[in-house]
Amino acid sequence: MHDDAEGLARAAALLGQGQAVAIPTETVYGLAADATSAKAVAGIYAAKGRPAFNPLIAHVSGPEVAHEHAEVSRLAERLMQAFWPGPLTLVLPRRKGSPVASLVTAGLATIALRCPDHPVPQALIAALGRPLAAPSANRSGALSPTRAAHVLGSLGGRIPLIVDGGACRAGIESTIVAVSGDRLRLLRPGSVGRAALAALAPVDDAATAGIEAPGMMESHYAPGKPLRLDATEARPGELLIGFGAVAGDMTLSASGDLVEAAARLFDLLHAADTSDAAAIAVAPIPVVGLGAAITDRLRRAAAPRAFA
Repeated sequence: MHDDAEGLARAAALLGQGQAVAIPTETVYGLAADATSAKAVAGIYAAKGRPAFNPLIAHVSGPEVAHEHAEVSRLAERLMQAFWPGPLTLVLPRRKGSPVASLVTAGLATIALRCPDHPVPQALIAALGRPLAAPSANRSGALSPTRAAHVLGSLGGRIPLIVDGGACRAGIESTIVAVSGDRLRLLRPGSVGRAALAALAPVDDAATAGIEAPGMMESHYAPGKPLRLDATEARPGELLIGFGAVAGDMTLSASGDLVEAAARLFDLLHAADTSDAAAIAVAPIPVVGLGAAITDRLRRAAAPRAFA
């Protein structure tokens, strides 16, 4: 359904009944459910085939609601003021008494919170009156969806509703940071870059082998075909996704624009995955600014896994 009044009313009704629905955000499409209902959240895991140890992000309407679910430090408050609403997820100590289901946090003592900068999730959070748990609306580990058609191809028949809000503006998932005292740990790069974060606090790399937040599994965001990185030309049977001077069969950005490349990343990976090519190759992406987030997604997408 479209993201009009009828579509939003239908989505709100289903969410209120404890069902999961796919919705657009400014990052990627999310599979949303009532974050306070263990049964509803279990429906997300079931639809995605998601491992139970991988936590979810709870989406809230703003900083004032975040205080109901997390211990919000002064640094966390400054981050919210600077980047919310927007594509920044904060991993904070979970507040005792928060009604968010333990399935959302995967049993951890922390909770991942984000305030989306998109009218659809904000309208549905307001209608439900509770946070929305909303990982990407795709099968677990598969390519993230940036259009309603991507959701249909991945989860069609598994969920009752897809709200079609057109193409996602950013096209790449949120940055995730853990707030630790007066420092930050970068758990997942995204649209909010390291330099912007470092303007507020020192930023450390994640130094853990455990799963602290969504998107930290080694093989993730993966197409169904083998993926080769840093390719300057296609090998036999490959479809080459170009960037900058590497033209390819299709390109993330002919001008080398990283913002354009991020917005097109999953769109082109979906197109390549449904093409006649046996494998996919992607041109080198500079690991600077938003390029760090793009290469993180590509590295996880190319991680070794079994192919039929």
